[in-house]
Amino acid sequence: MSSQFQDSAAAVVSKKAAKKETAKQEKLRRHQEIAAAASAPAAASPPTTATCCWWSCSPRRQPTSPTGRAWRRSAPRWRTDGADPRQGAGDSAGGEEDGVPGDKRERLHGSVLGAGNCEQMLGLLVEIQVRKLYCISRAVPTLPINLEDAARSEIEIEKALQAGEQLVRVNQDTRLNFRVLDVRTPANQGIFRSQSHVANAFRQFLLSESFVEIHTPKLIAGSSEGGAAAFRLDYKGQPACLAQLPQLHKQMAICGDFGRVFEIGCVFRAEDSYTHRHLCEFTGLDVEMVIKRHYFEDVGIEIEPFGDLNTEAERKLGQLVLEKYGTEFYILNRYPLAVRPFYTMPCYDNPAYSNSFDVFIRGKLFCEEIISGAQRVHVPEFLEQCAAACGIDVKTISTYIDSFRYGAAPHGGFGVGLERVVMLFCGLNNIRKTSLFPPDPLRIVP
Repeated sequence: MSSQFQDSAAAVVSKKAAKKETAKQEKLRRHQEIAAAASAPAAASPPTTATCCWWSCSPRRQPTSPTGRAWRRSAPRWRTDGADPRQGAGDSAGGEEDGVPGDKRERLHGSVLGAGNCEQMLGLLVEIQVRKLYCISRAVPTLPINLEDAARSEIEIEKALQAGEQLVRVNQDTRLNFRVLDVRTPANQGIFRSQSHVANAFRQFLLSESFVEIHTPKLIAGSSEGGAAAFRLDYKGQPACLAQLPQLHKQMAICGDFGRVFEIGCVFRAEDSYTHRHLCEFTGLDVEMVIKRHYFEDVGIEIEPFGDLNTEAERKLGQLVLEKYGTEFYILNRYPLAVRPFYTMPCYDNPAYSNSFDVFIRGKLFCEEIISGAQRVHVPEFLEQCAAACGIDVKTISTYIDSFRYGAAPHGGFGVGLERVVMLFCGLNNIRKTSLFPPDPLRIVP
């Protein structure tokens, strides 16, 4: 019995070993097949044909390619439908220039289209074997600005100067004159992609908090703030202006029982402000909502009564807050009523002040306002008095005031300048760097 048991156990072990060896051989065979397929000629196993498009090609400083140039390009977009890669490219896909075929020439800048094979390689995601390369949009031989110069930072230029090397500095006016080229640089791509994310985060957060996105008119009667800084025009024989902000229509939407609203849209200011932080048109992020509770926190900082803060005062206060509280973010509350718009609600305990606030950031470097907000007047008779006291013709805003006669809840809101927020978050020194095509008192093109 003992001998039979031993023979049976040996047979089981032998079967397991054989099974394990078979699996090992099968695994090795599969690896060999994959390696053979990867190294086989394209004709033996027809791969997927693909076309890709690279935009805005430009040479890097250090040549690494066989032709002496390494191409910088955006992410390619692949097509695997077998379509002709030159489709829609017109005559620019072929032809000759200076005796050199169009698809053989090397261009410093422009748009090119490639056709080749997409193959799955062992240990790699995808390998592209280019068969043809077409120029679908040729750039002029000499560009107005050199992208390598435009991409160079001020730090690089200063370091080169200290080392005795003179590098080209592209000034701001030249950049703005040829903005389409300027925004191709990596830094500008990062700035405007960041700006896109800021606007999207603003929208998504408010939508998650049950806010409703609205779109208010930018061509309005009268003046939205009653100030002189409005672009005035004639509208079919009637006086009108470009909206300085969506304030009046935001409040009318609240009167329409939306409860919580926001808008991302253009804001126009006809101010003659030749500063680093002002534009005649910018993107406003505006919020308005019904107020159901009051919150106030006093940090115990006294300022001179009834005065507004200029830029230098804002920066000085930012430095003091940073030194005392260790933060570059602070809020000023209860501004003097005299320096706020006519629709701002006065404080219940002292009508010389208002239920308003401003938010500041970057106390160490710039310390500038990024948000201005307040509770609004929702009593129509009082609103008429406030408007008249500010020299506003009540007839020009009658529809706005009438909207409060049907019952309006206490409400408030705020506005944010998108370009200014991105400027401060990125630590930039001029708002024109965060506006794609910045209009200011001296510039309206491009």
